[in-house]
Amino acid sequence: MFRLFLALNFLLLNLFACKGGYDSCKLKINDSQAIKNQTIQIPVPNNKRLIYSKYTPNAKVIKHDIFLSLYLVQDRKEFKHPFKINNHLSLGVASVDNKRAIEGIVGKKQVGLNSFATFSEKVHTPALLLNSCCALEGLVTPEGIIEKEYIERFLKSKTTDYGDIGIRVEDAKKQIIIKRVNPFIKDNPFLEGDCVVGYDGKKINNSAELMRKILFSKIGTIHAVKVKRASKYLTFKVKTQKRYGGGYISDTFLEQKGIYFSPNLSILKIANEFEGYGLKIGDRLIQVNGTKVSNISDIREHISDFKYFASLLFERDGFQFFVNIKGKVKSADN
Repeated sequence: MFRLFLALNFLLLNLFACKGGYDSCKLKINDSQAIKNQTIQIPVPNNKRLIYSKYTPNAKVIKHDIFLSLYLVQDRKEFKHPFKINNHLSLGVASVDNKRAIEGIVGKKQVGLNSFATFSEKVHTPALLLNSCCALEGLVTPEGIIEKEYIERFLKSKTTDYGDIGIRVEDAKKQIIIKRVNPFIKDNPFLEGDCVVGYDGKKINNSAELMRKILFSKIGTIHAVKVKRASKYLTFKVKTQKRYGGGYISDTFLEQKGIYFSPNLSILKIANEFEGYGLKIGDRLIQVNGTKVSNISDIREHISDFKYFASLLFERDGFQFFVNIKGKVKSADN
């Protein structure tokens, strides 16, 4: 009898969430234990849970997105009324946890893996970004909001890989400007300062839209990217390659070579082929191509400033040493 009452309670909660507004959403978060021990563990359809955590969950992991710290696991509790992605027009959103709901708007959209969305109000984390019907709009993390498009792709896609064409962009004066170019992608045709105006024959409105198209494209597919360079318009045919860095792991372009960094620029992970270079986990990068670096963004800024190889200065126990890593050969007109 109690189970029947509980099931009816959850059914009513699910049906009348819009009527109950965010109070119903808080109740649903509590009942489902969607936020627990500073982790997000949302019940989603097909008896699974979507987990946001910096640590591997104690559960059967179905898949893992290393860039966004997302896990999909089997849900042993099998919550009857899981959270679903909102695929309809939302009249309002709120950052909701098990104690409070803070209404506001998404101020800045998520641009790829390195720039999460922002909220108009100060929020507590972790939390869920929900509409008043408790449909999922995003995950509120300490670094920003992971938007629903990325969550939906993770839930539906068979792979957790992302695509890359070797550019990092930002919006400036209503234009999409290429700020950084990966020097380790062979025949990379783009230059810093290029303005992206089209992708596969269609106009692109902002950096968020462009990066989603690139990241979500299948690896190995060919795409046409139209750019404005000075007064000329150029269209390049490029092949989508595998993305190696970004989000909650470092994105210096050196990840393509197998070197991953901590925020203080110490090596966290290194590929086996670098044994011959003498590099070790814990070595700290202090200079790139003759310029001092202090964060991940600094490395990205200066890594492409070379002709034949990147010159990296590392420090280990007070001892400094150089490592040169070969990149693409730049043509004379570049």
